[in-house]
Amino acid sequence: MTANSQASRNADCQVRGITTSRYDHARSDLQFLLNNEPSYRIDQLWQGLYGDLADPCDITTLPAALRGKLAEQLPEALSEEHRSTSDCGETIKWVWRLADGSLIETVLMHYEDRSTVCVSSQAGCAMACGFCATGQMGFDRHLSTGEMVEQVVRAQRASGNRRVSNVVFMGMGEPLANYARTWAAVERIHGALGLSARHLTISTVGLAPGIKRLSEESLPVNLAVSLHAANDRLRDDLVPANRRWPLATLARACAHHAATTGRRLSFEWALMHDVNDTLRDAAELADYARPLAAHVNLIPLNPTPGWPTRGSSPNRVREFAAELVNRGINATVRLTRGLEIDAACGQLRASLSTVDIGTARSEAPPSLPE
Repeated sequence: MTANSQASRNADCQVRGITTSRYDHARSDLQFLLNNEPSYRIDQLWQGLYGDLADPCDITTLPAALRGKLAEQLPEALSEEHRSTSDCGETIKWVWRLADGSLIETVLMHYEDRSTVCVSSQAGCAMACGFCATGQMGFDRHLSTGEMVEQVVRAQRASGNRRVSNVVFMGMGEPLANYARTWAAVERIHGALGLSARHLTISTVGLAPGIKRLSEESLPVNLAVSLHAANDRLRDDLVPANRRWPLATLARACAHHAATTGRRLSFEWALMHDVNDTLRDAAELADYARPLAAHVNLIPLNPTPGWPTRGSSPNRVREFAAELVNRGINATVRLTRGLEIDAACGQLRASLSTVDIGTARSEAPPSLPE
């Protein structure tokens, strides 16, 4: 990368109020930082950052003077504001403060056969789904590529010898509304951190143009659509983005993604008592999912302070799942993790009694793709 292009990258970050951080730099950027250094220093720095997950000052293959310089030039993006654990230490939630004061959350979940980190792509969210705590807090700003990648790095550091094997962009924000930076993070996580595309999942409320764009990318990542209703009337209320991209439009985009990538589509369905958990709702969902060969993940709605409806009862969940299976749909009732620390699906809000969030918004809600 030339000095001019690097200056342009920095200027873009400054306009958005974001400091260029350690993991924002592509490999080609490092030549600009390592000018007058032997070319092999790039390999040493890249290995230190992504192979060893080390701070620049701890990359002992580099000269001490250069380490000190790089430590200043490559600041971390995330400052740990708070950490909480649940599930006997198997679920960890971080609240991070970013350089401009924005707050985001990341959740790490250890299972017997894998470790999954749930990454935020925005501070807040503009999609306005009323049952989601992030949607209730409103939109602050997009995250940079480095701010997303660093969430994975920090989770891996905290995991020790247990490798983070799966990354899901299901934290705060709508990943496809921050498409370019999210995809750059996917490529970095795949190429530099070595995670298979099969273990990377992007979640969306249904931004059809973003889904189509995702279909054409070089990495066949998994797609998870937060569906929650299979008729337009109800989905318009639950997921306002449906008013712009209704179910028929969404189905065409999903079909294209599945056919192009060869990856199985999944639908996320938060079961809400007497809202979307009846046998009629299950029949509508089955009719919608069947032509797409989609898998359905069911989870009772997790409580949030801004939504009055409770999650479905265990009996209602079982009946709903059984109805889907009877209608030929693969369905899984997902285990709720991190409920007591507000780390479960739909609960991420980056709010703590000990943290002053403020009410400022650093940029207007993003315009959605056509």
